Amino acid sequence: MSDFDALQAAIRRHAEARQAEQRACEAFINALYHALRTASGPGLPLNNVTLDFTPDPANRLRPAPPGGWVAAWLRLGLCEVLVRVRRTDGVFQGEYGSDGVFRLSAISEDDLIALARRVLRDVAATYTSQNSGNAGQLN
Repeated sequence: MSDFDALQAAIRRHAEARQAEQRACEAFINALYHALRTASGPGLPLNNVTLDFTPDPANRLRPAPPGGWVAAWLRLGLCEVLVRVRRTDGVFQGEYGSDGVFRLSAISEDDLIALARRVLRDVAATYTSQNSGNAGQLN
């Protein structure tokens, strides 16, 4: 078997696990998007939040190997924030902006809303030049 054939076999062997990880991460980002829309509280939806999945700019291989990042731009009114998520040992690990990080093992609605509010606070702090949480300058 040539090196090329070995590479193709390895990619095929791990395709199902890789696709399952990608679907889980996409579902997580979609749930975060919905949490951002409701982060202002009951009956106060944020209507100017949009979601646009994008190839992760840091991925150097396609398809991304197992444990690779899934990325999306979240538009929050007048700004956009790149969010990257991957699964590590059953835990969702993510990054947003340049310094924001999170790690969630429980994915309840309350956990997602708390994360959404933290993202909003960190982005607002960046634009008002305040330090809040883990985010510094996002761009």
